[in-house]
Amino acid sequence: MQSPPLAPSEHVPFRTAFWLWLKIGLLSFGGPAGQIALMHKLVVDERKWVSENRFLHALNYCMLLPGPEAQQLAIYIGWLLHRTLGGLVAGILFVLPGALVILALSILYAGFQDVTLVEAIFYGIKAAVLAVVVQAVLKIAAKALKNGYMYGIAAGAFVAIFFFDIAFPIIIAAAALIGFLGKNWKPEKFLVIKDHDSADSDGIVDAAIRAGRMDHVRPSTSRAIKIIVICLLLWLGPLVVLAAVLGPAHVYVQEGLFFSKMAVVTFGGAYAVLAYVAQQAVGTYGWLAPGEMLDGLGMAETTPGPLIMVLQFVGFMAAYRNPGMLDPMVAGVFGALITTWVTFAPCFLWIFLGGPYIESLRGNKNLSAALSAITAAVVGVILNLALWFGLHVLFAEVGEWRGFGLRLLLPDPATLDVPSALLAVAAFLALWRLKANMILVLAVSAVAGTALFYVQ
Repeated sequence: MQSPPLAPSEHVPFRTAFWLWLKIGLLSFGGPAGQIALMHKLVVDERKWVSENRFLHALNYCMLLPGPEAQQLAIYIGWLLHRTLGGLVAGILFVLPGALVILALSILYAGFQDVTLVEAIFYGIKAAVLAVVVQAVLKIAAKALKNGYMYGIAAGAFVAIFFFDIAFPIIIAAAALIGFLGKNWKPEKFLVIKDHDSADSDGIVDAAIRAGRMDHVRPSTSRAIKIIVICLLLWLGPLVVLAAVLGPAHVYVQEGLFFSKMAVVTFGGAYAVLAYVAQQAVGTYGWLAPGEMLDGLGMAETTPGPLIMVLQFVGFMAAYRNPGMLDPMVAGVFGALITTWVTFAPCFLWIFLGGPYIESLRGNKNLSAALSAITAAVVGVILNLALWFGLHVLFAEVGEWRGFGLRLLLPDPATLDVPSALLAVAAFLALWRLKANMILVLAVSAVAGTALFYVQ
């Protein structure tokens, strides 16, 4: 029997979602912390498309995957709202604005080695994004940390990753084990995430799923096989064609294989592999000159989109310096496109394949307890990202000290950027106290930051 049509209040028009995903793509500054904060504000707080619990449930899954977790979270929510097409649109629009900006900056960099104007424009935006990140950490913490045990897990996760540099998957695994064991000891403290969405849940998606109107969230073996075959063909098929036509030693094939490998090992965010990428790109392949990776990282940090977008810059420079019969700029554009394709194509596979199974596990009490603890740990991890981002926004020089198993980030007080700090405080007060429109705050900060950048 066909399900009854959704009432207007239970349905998000595709066009509405399209423009929101484009807005998120244009405003997704600040790395994963800022991007998750932005999505939480727009999708959960303002539009109530998904409930808090479902958002955190999806975020927990995406944090466990290789690749940019914020983009995968966008794909997941887009898939929930409008099936495969919704996931494709959400994921593509999340990276498209940043990809175009990085491509333009790569062309300028290769031709002129100067991106000062871009630095000026994004100087104020970064300060405002820091305020958005802090606001999100406070909101997510208030909703996810319901008791002292959850606060303890969040604090432990923060200490583990910030001070001891413990790998992210280890932290998540430890949190899951604590939650699983804690359920048998004090279930009322560890079952923070609800087993099922209650009738008073304010998420449009949640209401539709409860009403049985979303068949695509149910697992299907035949569907899973189709997804695996199609996604693998789309991801790796172009590489097979390039290798057959150009040969395995061609720069495009080398890029495709190298960055495909990076796409499946980037657990814990981009910084987990950037040092390795820089080493290989400079020392092994000769794609970059020493220090150029930092220039690319600066582009990725000050433009919208995932930080892993820096790989597009690497791909551009690699092909630019090995153009073959093509014009170097044209070769660079093709290299950037190939790198971007193989970096982000796997993200759609992980979500479309795993999403239905993750949704089907929401009623499992053991899983709910584990996810409650993981959610608390993720708060600590986001706090770590926010603090890292804040230090690098507010201080020109941030050193690192290691010893006795500890890692400390030590900002140089003399390099404190006072105007940036004042902009961040003003933006936070406008968002938190005055409830100002976020886009307006970002726009005002961009204008003020550009002026301050040139008068300093």
